[in-house]
Amino acid sequence: MATLKLFTLEGKGLKLDTESDIDPHIKDLKDSNDFEEIRLQGNTIGVDASKALASVLEKQKNLQIANLADIFTGRLLHEIPAALSFLLTALLPLPRLHTVNLSDNAFGFNTHAPLVAFLSAHAPLRHLYLTNNGLGPEAGAKVADALAALAAKQQQQRKEEGEGGSSTGGGGGAAAATTAAAAQLETIVCGRNRLESGSMSAWAAALAAHAAGLREVRLVQNGIRQEGIAVLLRHGLAAAKGLRVLDLQDNTFTTIGARALAEVVGGWGELRELGVSDCLLSARGARKLFEALGKGGNRGLEVLKCQYDEVDAKGLRALADGQEKLPRLRRVEVNGNKFDEEDPALEDLKEKLAERKEKGGYEVEVDEEEAWGIDELDDLEEVSDEEEEPEDEEVEAKAEKELQQTDEAENENVAQDKDADIDALADKLGKTGL
Repeated sequence: MATLKLFTLEGKGLKLDTESDIDPHIKDLKDSNDFEEIRLQGNTIGVDASKALASVLEKQKNLQIANLADIFTGRLLHEIPAALSFLLTALLPLPRLHTVNLSDNAFGFNTHAPLVAFLSAHAPLRHLYLTNNGLGPEAGAKVADALAALAAKQQQQRKEEGEGGSSTGGGGGAAAATTAAAAQLETIVCGRNRLESGSMSAWAAALAAHAAGLREVRLVQNGIRQEGIAVLLRHGLAAAKGLRVLDLQDNTFTTIGARALAEVVGGWGELRELGVSDCLLSARGARKLFEALGKGGNRGLEVLKCQYDEVDAKGLRALADGQEKLPRLRRVEVNGNKFDEEDPALEDLKEKLAERKEKGGYEVEVDEEEAWGIDELDDLEEVSDEEEEPEDEEVEAKAEKELQQTDEAENENVAQDKDADIDALADKLGKTGL
């Protein structure tokens, strides 16, 4: 793969408040409009400096990757929306910009307007990284709604290109238009944002809207409880048939969420990695998941992460017995669960994974220790003789009924509110759109 022409201020720790502060550092950007990747993370950029930077960025028509993570540390609450607005307005018309990283910026609800306006309108977007932004469920739902609007915009552009493709010329402008119009969102990383269950209806709709193109979804550590997980899986991710990586670690599944995952996981025939560690699957839920994986719908699965999920010996046996249907599985993480380190099922699993490492045929290197076998089992829970809790279908049915009853209220209060500021900014950005 060819190396992209890079401009970087990464990790310099610069405090850039004014145009005169930033000007010496962006001389190369001013001198050339051919940069394809910029890295600005690890600095702090104020409003006036952002405005000056934006006037240069808008000329970078070849830009493909923009890393704007961690660029507002120490900024006041009122500074960030204005600074972000300048930067995203400049990036919006760039026809080749497919990857945007805005992680580790303290947006919260206060900064959702420029973010939503950009995400709903930037048709070339294929990879979005938005982690540790303090969104909360309300702003999180607005981000999801923006992504749903983006899906409609991308679909419309693909349709228009298909209808007019035969009459399009072969010049450079046509190539740039094709790049934008043919885009589909492939990667969504939105972790550590307190999305919670209240925004899951909106996120399910957004993921379903982008299902055709989605390849990687990571929503770790978002405080999503079992009812929200069930909605996300059944009404959103289930439609993403080409999904390759799903990471939902450090949310709360219980048996309800694990059942939903077991129902839909077989539909992801391209799945390579599944992360559900620290999700409290429950012994019964984990067993249902492993039994589902053993049905043959996930023959390409290579990595399974199920640490601290109350997996017991029965669940481990179900996973070991399903190995004929998981011929590519090379790494299993199950530390922090409830089985004995000498369990026969564990030994069977270790043996099978070792055979695959010896055989090879994977893209990872053989000497990458953490890419193979079982993880270190140094924190297993003590196995007790207590009987497993009886299955409580009543509790699950009640929980799902309550979810249905509250969906409308949540959608009205969180996901469907129309913010006049957002609409105004979206209109403003739209005038500079593609």
